[in-house]
Amino acid sequence: MNLQRADSDRLASWTEAELGLEGRVLEVVRAPHPVLGTAGESIDPTAAEWVRLAADLVATMRVSPGCVGLAAQQVGVAARIFCVDVSAHPKARTHHGTFVLCNAEVVEASRNDRAREGCMSVPDFTGDVKRASRLVLTGQLPGTGEQVTIATDAFEARALQHEMDHCEGLLFLDRVAGAHAVHPRQTYL
Repeated sequence: MNLQRADSDRLASWTEAELGLEGRVLEVVRAPHPVLGTAGESIDPTAAEWVRLAADLVATMRVSPGCVGLAAQQVGVAARIFCVDVSAHPKARTHHGTFVLCNAEVVEASRNDRAREGCMSVPDFTGDVKRASRLVLTGQLPGTGEQVTIATDAFEARALQHEMDHCEGLLFLDRVAGAHAVHPRQTYL
């Protein structure tokens, strides 16, 4: 079995139960809160404060309708940690279930596509953002600090890049081509 396949299996089997504590639901900050524009520092994924935040991010994501990812900046902390779960999203092709990554870095990105994105920290708007639709990245799992490499595509690749942008102090609004690519969020009754 190759390394990426082993890492993929590891992510698919990861659950927040490995963190050893129950997450708390935190308040999600909204633009123009200054922490959203603050690049996060690299963290020690084995430190208790980051394990706690990992559990809190997952708990907050789970209670937020339509949410497929959440970064530390969105709960008021400038750090390089986020969670993702696109498994229930209709646009997801490849997915690795629920997981949290620390200190993630893109290794390879290709096949740029433009698509609409939204964000809990920018609740009134969506935007057309060009992102890689094939992605390889590395990161560390909270608690153990295990280094994993993820190869993914389509919607999960987009979600990962969106959350990594948060960790760098960027919103999707920073990635749109101009005002013409920002749209009022649609609400459906």
